[in-house]
Amino acid sequence: MAKVKYYYDSDTLSYRKIELRKRDKFKRMLGFLLSSVLMGFILLFITFQFIESPKEKVQKREIENMKLSFGLLNKKMSQAEKVLEGIQHRDNEIYRLYFETNPIPEEQRKAGFGGVNRYKSLEGFENSDMIIDVSKNMDILSKQLYIQSKSLDEIISLAEDKEKLLAGIPAIQPIRKEDLTRMASGYGWRSDPFTKARKKHNGMDFTAPTGTPIYATGNGKIKRADNTASGFGHHIEIDHGYGYKTIYAHLSKYNVKRGQKVSRGDLIGFVGNTGRSVGPHLHYEVHKNDRPINPINFYYGNLTPEEFKEMLKIASQEGQSFD
Repeated sequence: MAKVKYYYDSDTLSYRKIELRKRDKFKRMLGFLLSSVLMGFILLFITFQFIESPKEKVQKREIENMKLSFGLLNKKMSQAEKVLEGIQHRDNEIYRLYFETNPIPEEQRKAGFGGVNRYKSLEGFENSDMIIDVSKNMDILSKQLYIQSKSLDEIISLAEDKEKLLAGIPAIQPIRKEDLTRMASGYGWRSDPFTKARKKHNGMDFTAPTGTPIYATGNGKIKRADNTASGFGHHIEIDHGYGYKTIYAHLSKYNVKRGQKVSRGDLIGFVGNTGRSVGPHLHYEVHKNDRPINPINFYYGNLTPEEFKEMLKIASQEGQSFD
């Protein structure tokens, strides 16, 4: 119950009840309402600033989870970058070195993206720096992976080509060891059996009975099988590709014809004594880029180290050739 207030009236010498005017009542009510509204705003401000709503709590939890996810993603990308760096190192220092091709420059592998700002749409958010950083790292990693993928495609192609090269390079004796009488004359300066003059002998002579099988020493294509070359008699020439060529001379007969494809170990002809020859034997030559080279360096396919050492010793002895 509101207190009743009085005042002393000097005219009537008595106490009179204080009556509030309507104007004063209105002012009081207005002051109370304004005070209430202001207090309400203050309470709302405090609530929004310091007290989280259930929705805000959910959103805050989602943001924290997102930050954690981005952190883990960044960590995984760092691990992937280290693995990729190892692959890039092996690519440049091993694979490309082995296949004799140029390494990919570091600046090409790690080149950025020029031109317009690719991440403008990610700016202006509370976590923009983190999101942009992760996006940049992902783009750079994706580009490096693309370059490495293309490089490995090239390595596969080179490996396939290398496989053909290794199959084509002469790598075995043209006559089997068990069919061979002896290696009669090696590559180098020898005495001509007819003129006795010292001249360059461009191949190796293997003595064997007439009719002994002769085998292709590498994959290739028969370039010629005839007796038109001076002094060679019946002979075969195989083009192995990659600049390699082999010649088999003084044959008794052929087992192949011009244009035919052969593989290493295929029977191509038989030992004979045709052409400029002093006895049944095979004259065998290896050429690289149209220049004769020592065939003894191409017998690694079917000779033991001891057998190769013995053949090298015999081949290095100067004597008379068979042709």
